Amino acid sequence: MGYILFLPLLVISIAGCQPDPPIPGERENGILSIPIGFPAVEFPEDNKFTRARWELGKRLFFDPVLSRDSTVSCGSCHKPHLAFSDDVSFSPGVQNAPGVRNAPTLTNVAYLPYFTREGGVPTLEMQILVPLQEHNEFDFNIVDAGIRLSHIPEYVEMSELAYGREPDPFVITRSIANFERTLISGNSPFDRYFYQDNKDALNSLEIKGMNLFFSERTGCSDCHGGFNFTDNSFQNNGLYTIYNDLGRRRLTGNDNDLALFKVPTLRNTGLTAPYMHDGSFATLEAVIDHYNSGGEDHPHKSKLIRPLGLSNDEMGAIVAFLHALTDTQFVENKNFNN
Repeated sequence: MGYILFLPLLVISIAGCQPDPPIPGERENGILSIPIGFPAVEFPEDNKFTRARWELGKRLFFDPVLSRDSTVSCGSCHKPHLAFSDDVSFSPGVQNAPGVRNAPTLTNVAYLPYFTREGGVPTLEMQILVPLQEHNEFDFNIVDAGIRLSHIPEYVEMSELAYGREPDPFVITRSIANFERTLISGNSPFDRYFYQDNKDALNSLEIKGMNLFFSERTGCSDCHGGFNFTDNSFQNNGLYTIYNDLGRRRLTGNDNDLALFKVPTLRNTGLTAPYMHDGSFATLEAVIDHYNSGGEDHPHKSKLIRPLGLSNDEMGAIVAFLHALTDTQFVENKNFNN
């Protein structure tokens, strides 16, 4: 938990740059397109969107230069074709160090109120520091990373253009966060059906699954509701009777938070297997079967988790609906690929 206490002090110490004015017209070129039914993306006053900041952040996102041995980048664990998630339970870090949690999707990360599975980081800018200094991920130091970049002329030029200063912790954290805030996904078949009023966008099986998903019988949307399919709460879903991961208790030290984890978005969930905080379910079918069973007994299990009594056909319909949350335009967007 030490890194969580350290982050605010570091971010305060590297703040203080006047933002450039945003460039008009970026919404129309696919970089910052806000889908129908979505709220506007809010950028911090010291990190307003500009093309120069976005380009620098994208470059750093895919560049392993920020890891200790220059082998791992943000894009190593958050792959665009997987909706910026990974296809393994635990993504390896430098020197193949084993990860400790499943890499979440960065889909619509701009709308999240806090970050990490226990919610201990309040901004995207601060979140950038977490993988960079974690020993099992980048295993590097943010100050040393800035020094390394200052010896690369192209990064010096891009940094001056974007923030009016040489590469440093401020520039690294702000630029990557600037890029990540544009990873907006809202053109799945469900979106075309629900928000764009295209009633041919879903087939009968997907509509059946959608109706079950939003029904009181399943209660799926009680936690996975809203435009981003998450209420951002912390819940225990009965995955285990005994957890190796402390969950939110790792942050708060409160025994009542033991084995509680942030509810993830379900957008593009058909691309983000394996599932759960530890990647223990390989398929959506396994996930739905778990919820249909009511899960394991745990003192903190949500009261919403209960046996559902769904038939195989009904579970298949829900799986079909979840696949209809896949936004192929998002994952194929060349603006977001390396």
